Amino acid sequence: MMMKTAVLSTMALLLAGTPLSVAAKAPPALKTEAAALIDGQAKLVQEMVDSVFSFQEPGFQEYQTAEYLTGILEKNGFTINRGVAGIPTAWTATWSNGDGPVVALGSDVDGLLGLSQVPGVPQIKPLVAGAPGHGEGHNSGMPLIIAAALATKEVMIKHKLKGKLMLWPGVAEELLATKAFYVRAGLFKDVDVSIFTHVASSFGTSYGDSGNNGMVSVEYTFKGITSHAAGSPWSGRSALDGVELMDIAWNMRREHLPLTQRSHYVITNGGGQPNIVPGEATVWYYFREQTFDSIRKLYQTGTEIAEAAAKATGTTMTKRVLGYAAPNFGNKPLAEAAYENIKLVGMPKWTPDDQAFTKAVQEALKFKVAPLKTEVEPLSNPDTRGPSTGGGSDDIGDIMWTVPTITIRFPSNIPSMIGHNVTSAIAMTTPIAHKGAVAGAKAVAMTVLDVLTTPKLVTDAKTYFQTVQLKDQKYDPVLTPEDKPAIHLNKELMERIRPELKKYYYDPAKYPSYLEQLGIKYPQLTPTR
Repeated sequence: MMMKTAVLSTMALLLAGTPLSVAAKAPPALKTEAAALIDGQAKLVQEMVDSVFSFQEPGFQEYQTAEYLTGILEKNGFTINRGVAGIPTAWTATWSNGDGPVVALGSDVDGLLGLSQVPGVPQIKPLVAGAPGHGEGHNSGMPLIIAAALATKEVMIKHKLKGKLMLWPGVAEELLATKAFYVRAGLFKDVDVSIFTHVASSFGTSYGDSGNNGMVSVEYTFKGITSHAAGSPWSGRSALDGVELMDIAWNMRREHLPLTQRSHYVITNGGGQPNIVPGEATVWYYFREQTFDSIRKLYQTGTEIAEAAAKATGTTMTKRVLGYAAPNFGNKPLAEAAYENIKLVGMPKWTPDDQAFTKAVQEALKFKVAPLKTEVEPLSNPDTRGPSTGGGSDDIGDIMWTVPTITIRFPSNIPSMIGHNVTSAIAMTTPIAHKGAVAGAKAVAMTVLDVLTTPKLVTDAKTYFQTVQLKDQKYDPVLTPEDKPAIHLNKELMERIRPELKKYYYDPAKYPSYLEQLGIKYPQLTPTR
């Protein structure tokens, strides 16, 4: 208790001594109060982080995650709207204290296929072989957001601050398949500003064009004629030939595309058995580029090649858009306010055990040894990032082009891990993940308080959005009214494997942590059997 009081007193002094021209605008006492409330919720944060990890649910199948998180919010006075945008696992949670700024708060919740991992051990070891897992750490984001919202709500009530909070989950982000549908359904039409979070090994935020790629996810299905592959192959027309010819042609075309493009595919249906000429085959493509126009053109090029492949093989082709992600663009006034709060919160206080575990994992996996960071990242902007040659995507971009939005990256993972890999799951129920989520929650809550108490911040954010962000580009997704969320994805897998996964759900009523439930002593510095 004495240590917590000292920390809060230090924060209050820092806030009071910061020049007004730099300081975030909410009164220092309110931020100190919010930070104390979040510290008081540290146990709840740990339980939420560990629970969501244990559910191991991939995109569009986050049913247990949704039930669990909305249950917590409902008990705390939030109104839940389930199944939004035609997506069964999507929801919003709202709470209002009267007319004022409407602030949207969100983070992703889905896992990745095949990335089940025992947490807290310095080795690659699946919890359930072949199951999904949190190999990007999405189990930590919504617990952070909920902790921030609950603390902000209490401050709003006590100090009669007007405004509305709207929480939402990033469903199927790893499929880049929902946020464009959220926008199309009008989930953000009344929102003034939006704050998003994403797990990292660092603590920071950014503004301007992020330099990453937007993208379109599309499935091409070829249909031919079955026949005996040996007895009368001339009677058939192979749908798989159409898929393979498209892939070959696309790989040749890559040589003549801009460096900024990224494109990749998997054949999801290649036929039944070798002695039957495949009557149907499907290939799933991601086309990534940096601007709305270049994304659309890349997608058109892919479709033209698919049409040509169908003609060449005597098959027919249909396509279906499964998802879309706009390029990312952070709001400068919001990022500047959030960055001041990130600096005030600072990095978590890592223990020798945290650092020892980090080093053990890195050495065991033969990764670069780098300690947990002790300083926040500088405020990132287009000048400090330099020119981009393209890269990954995040469908938070669709919201960024709808309302002023920022992403806060919070330090719940360890350095040197591989993204979309089981190694990124190893630390995600350890004290490292818990402490990072608590720190991130404080930064989010403080930034929300800035928005609620500073009308000029909202005005500046909207002005930047209109005059800078929308100056050269406008939101222009490729979705048509006929395109629907691909809620069928991962359904069959989870129907088959969920009974096995349930054996590993975390029970916080019986165990202080998920690691203890699994019989893992932290820090585990050597591989287990």
